[in-house]
Amino acid sequence: MITAQEKLAKAKAKLMLEHPYIGALATTLKSVDDPKALTFSSDGMRLTYNPEYFEKVPLEEIEFALANGAMHAVLKHRERISDRVGRIWQAATDLVVNSMLVKNGFVLPPYVYYDERFEGMYAEEIYDVLKDEMITNQTRDDAEVQSEELEPTEEENKSASDNTSQNQSNEQSRSSHEPTKSEPLLVQEQPIDPETLETLQEELQEHFEQIFAKYKRQGELPKGLEIVVPELFLHKIDWREMLYRYIADYAKSSYSFMPPNMKYLYRGICLPSLSSDLLRIVIAIDTSGSIDQEMIGLFLSEVSAIMQQYPNYEIDIITADAKVQSHKTYLPGEPLAYEVSGGGGTDFRPVFEYIEREISYPTLLLYFTDGMGTFPMQEPGYDLVWVMSEAKEVPFGEVLMLEN
Repeated sequence: MITAQEKLAKAKAKLMLEHPYIGALATTLKSVDDPKALTFSSDGMRLTYNPEYFEKVPLEEIEFALANGAMHAVLKHRERISDRVGRIWQAATDLVVNSMLVKNGFVLPPYVYYDERFEGMYAEEIYDVLKDEMITNQTRDDAEVQSEELEPTEEENKSASDNTSQNQSNEQSRSSHEPTKSEPLLVQEQPIDPETLETLQEELQEHFEQIFAKYKRQGELPKGLEIVVPELFLHKIDWREMLYRYIADYAKSSYSFMPPNMKYLYRGICLPSLSSDLLRIVIAIDTSGSIDQEMIGLFLSEVSAIMQQYPNYEIDIITADAKVQSHKTYLPGEPLAYEVSGGGGTDFRPVFEYIEREISYPTLLLYFTDGMGTFPMQEPGYDLVWVMSEAKEVPFGEVLMLEN
């Protein structure tokens, strides 16, 4: 018979293949077997499970346990609880996690806490609904008690006592691996001393961000993740790293043995010549007066440093406010510079019109602006990144947040 540990290993491997992001998170959880556990539980750092339960259930159920624990870890339900009632918050986070897992094709065990009406809701919203329902139900129960004027008879008391004993007996005889559908799945959390907890949380958070960045780049994030952990999608990655990614994606160099590198051919050495597509980047700078000149200088320095890695490029720098003020083309090795001119209102359309007329086959436009101006109606045929110090809504293109 396959052991619980072997099933855990198989479930993790299957998760990595079918749900890479969730699988990567699951590998960060420390697995702890506990015969006293009802089924399994997670405190955000450890997955505690009953080994007998894991040995009996199908592999899909262990996959679910790992996925549930992994998502509770990245959800950070300990930190987000604030002054909320623990049990209700636990239920709310379980509902939002399980809703996401359903959306991604996981088969839920029959006992898990799940309700379709909470789909698309954040944990905080679900908590408010559950709390209101609890208060409403408690008020109704109190009213029923107050309206009951007769005391229970001795026979009723005996019957109630018998029922209680029977229920307790049933609970003890019932398999400890069959929780009721009404109870939240994750209710058993072992205490961790505060100092250790803080250290572990910092390490895990850094690791979680790396996992998120990796699978976001690969387009392998699960559906509905933004509902479970919205803060991940608001996280600002260092702009230098993002700038490098944008440029590196377009710098497509290739080696060819035809023709060979003439520098070494006379010595009888045939090395490939480096050939590459021309990388033509346009940098448009909004000179309307609200742009931080120091940040522009820093941005151009970073672009220049990145471009030194590529042998074949041209950079066109255009300055504009309500109209194009200047344009200069820079070749490899030339320091990037610009002149501040203009200072009026901002209209983005002249830059796009100018590029259409004057610049052949641009690869990428980096538009440095505060985002306040008149946008063109039509998206250009090349890729566009708006470089801003504060996020603004744009009709098309991507936004790169530039921060000190």
